[in-house]
Amino acid sequence: MPQNVPPIEWTDDALEVRELIFAHWCEHGRPPTLGEIHEELGLSRRAIGQAYKQLQLGIVITVDEETQNLNLLKAPPFSAYPTQVKAYLDGEFHCFAGCASEAVALSHMPPFKDRDVRLESFCACCLAPITLESKNFEVQSVEPDGVLLHISMSPFDWNNTTMEKMCDSMNFVIDADHAARYERQMARRGVLLDLDQTKQFVRYVADERMWNYHWAASTMAPEMVLKLFDGLGVDLSPWETGESQ
Repeated sequence: MPQNVPPIEWTDDALEVRELIFAHWCEHGRPPTLGEIHEELGLSRRAIGQAYKQLQLGIVITVDEETQNLNLLKAPPFSAYPTQVKAYLDGEFHCFAGCASEAVALSHMPPFKDRDVRLESFCACCLAPITLESKNFEVQSVEPDGVLLHISMSPFDWNNTTMEKMCDSMNFVIDADHAARYERQMARRGVLLDLDQTKQFVRYVADERMWNYHWAASTMAPEMVLKLFDGLGVDLSPWETGESQ
């Protein structure tokens, strides 16, 4: 998935497929199959595939285009396969979250309004359990206190092909000491966001997703991400963000 590509204009098929993907995932905790999309929208296999390609380029989904059934892997805040965050709705397991950062936005999905969302995760360093309770995009409780989001990949390397490596680099840690230990384990440097900074980081997409049917396609612009982080007060010193000398 190239960076700094101008946003594309969605086709009607892409808009319909996007809406159905999120509605189906919210209801069932899993992505729709090609057959279910065809049954609901009347689109052919090829039309669905073309819509998927648009949605992947616009950073909405990750689909394995090498599979004949176009396996739909991610549509943040959702993941079709196990990740580091399990999401529960009103006490019942619902789905795996796309990543730790997007998990914070899961309670902001319109179908989840006024519902209790519990996120069960673990510290990236020691695998000790971490639990967040959220409702209507507001964290209600955190156990243990002081949980942080650790991002171990620079935005200049996000979405080089798909969003999977980017999502994999975003993990919860118990505190800064555990983050430093995780960095030594992975031989990577990263930055830390508190949960309020994490919420502001994902807010732009969260406020659009399912709230605005015509939500515009995104583009991967690393400088804009770094500017956002800087504005949120994130310490970017672990990453080299200037021009090469």
